[in-house]
Amino acid sequence: MASQLVLITGASSGIGEAAAKRYGASGAHVLLLARNAGKLAAVAHSIRKAGGAATPYPVDLSDRSATEETSARITRDLGTPDILINNAGAGRWLPMVETTAEDALRMIEVPYLAAFNLTRAFLPAMLARGSGGITFVSSPASYLAWPRAAAYIAARRAVAGLAETLQSELRGTGLFVTLVVLGTVETPYWEHNPGSRENMPKTNKRLVPILTPDEAASAIFDGVAARRAFVVRPGIFRALFVLNALFPRLVARQLRRATGKPFSPSS
Repeated sequence: MASQLVLITGASSGIGEAAAKRYGASGAHVLLLARNAGKLAAVAHSIRKAGGAATPYPVDLSDRSATEETSARITRDLGTPDILINNAGAGRWLPMVETTAEDALRMIEVPYLAAFNLTRAFLPAMLARGSGGITFVSSPASYLAWPRAAAYIAARRAVAGLAETLQSELRGTGLFVTLVVLGTVETPYWEHNPGSRENMPKTNKRLVPILTPDEAASAIFDGVAARRAFVVRPGIFRALFVLNALFPRLVARQLRRATGKPFSPSS
């Protein structure tokens, strides 16, 4: 990774912070994007203190103009990233009737439109160079559906659709696209999106372990290094995705049961 530029969104905490530190330790120059300037500066300082190179770029990725301006600034400052990791995500898991239009818009703005706009900003230069990797981090909601998370699931499916389409569109260009699907990761995400954990399908922790940010970062790092198209952690979700494709009603029924009692406005 020495001398490579690696851009990571959502780098101020959780998976993004852990991935940034992993890439920094590998010798890459890490470009850190997130809204919170103070937290970004702290992550950059930690990477530098450990001997790595990091440059923070505070930006609200839900703002298309700000995203374009920051992308142009990065290009002027350091050039085109070798690896682009679209990790930033947001969104509360709520029943449809409790999800406002503003909530739904925010969930489309980040992660989907944030990933679309940032990728689109750097893609022409990456194509001209004929090399580079683009990564999208998503959740099992990309392939499964359960009650009380409609807007969240729709946004995550948009991310997966974008990744899969680019895999086809960029074939033969020298670029590669990796879709990373991660189960539950213990991060500040749950604090920032209250009520979401309560609407999560209940699972056996032995069969579907909760990941640490470092484990999630390792999945991203190793998958990108191997230029894999599809990375899934924990691995049991691969079997569940296949089962869902073959027996969708069975899986839907089990997910409904795992989510708990049916929603009603008075509950």
